[in-house]
Amino acid sequence: MMELEICVDSVESAVAAELGGAQRVELCSALAEGGLTPSLGLIRRVRSRIGIGVYAMIRPRGGDFFYSDEEFAVMREDIQCASEAGANGVVLGLLSADGSIDVKRTRALVEETRSISPKIEITFHRAIDMARDLEVALEDVIQTGADRILTSGGAPNALAGSARVARLVEAAKERIGIMVCGSVRQENVHEIAKATGAREFHASLRKPVPSPVEYRNSGLSLGEPGNDEYLRYAVTAQDVRNLRQAMDGVLSLSSQGAE
Repeated sequence: MMELEICVDSVESAVAAELGGAQRVELCSALAEGGLTPSLGLIRRVRSRIGIGVYAMIRPRGGDFFYSDEEFAVMREDIQCASEAGANGVVLGLLSADGSIDVKRTRALVEETRSISPKIEITFHRAIDMARDLEVALEDVIQTGADRILTSGGAPNALAGSARVARLVEAAKERIGIMVCGSVRQENVHEIAKATGAREFHASLRKPVPSPVEYRNSGLSLGEPGNDEYLRYAVTAQDVRNLRQAMDGVLSLSSQGAE
C-alpha cells in the first residue's frame, strides 16, 4: 500500500485528512512560512481527535536551517513536548552554514527522540532540498538514523524533480524511506509514482475558504504587507479522498501490469 501524508495546520484539516484516507498528518503552524512547530495545545487536540499518525514539525523559526545553540535547545524541548502530547513522529532538518547536513546535531536529536520513545519516527524534511549536494546529503541523513526523507528532488515540484527523486530512491536501497512532495495531486500522482518509484507521498491540498467575519478593517494588516487578514485555508476530506483513490489506482495498474 502506498502511504499518504497530509500537511495540516488545524484540527479541522487533520480530521479531514483522516476521513479522506491519509495514513498520517504532518502537523505545523505558519504554513505560509513553510511550516513551524505547532503549539502544544494543537498537538494535543489533534491527537485526541484522530486515530492516524501525527507527526509534529520541529522548526523554531522561518528562514534557513542553520540553527543557533539556543534554537537547537528549543528544538530539543519541542521534541520532548510533542512526544508527551502523543505525537507519533517528528519532522526536522538541520544544515551547516556550508549547505551540508548537520550530521552531528541531527543525530543527537534523533537519538534523544528515540530515548524518549523508541516508537517515535523521525522525518528529515525539505531542508535536504536546500543542501549543496543531494546525493551526499542522502548518505549524511542515513548516518543520522532518521526514518525517512521528504523531498521534491531539489526542484520546485515533484514532477520537475522526479528524475532526481528516482535516483535518490535507487541510492537509498531501502536504508531510509523517500517521501515525495511538491504539488502532488490526484491528476499527477500516477506520473510521479511511475517516474520515481516512490511509495510514500506528501501533499498539502489546502484551499482558501471564506471567513465568517462580517466586520472587516480593510485599512489594517497585522502581518506582512499584502497579507489578507481574512483569508483562511483548509483541507477537505474529498480532496484527500480523490488523491487517495488516485494512488490506489496506481497500485491497481501496477498489479495488472505484473499479470
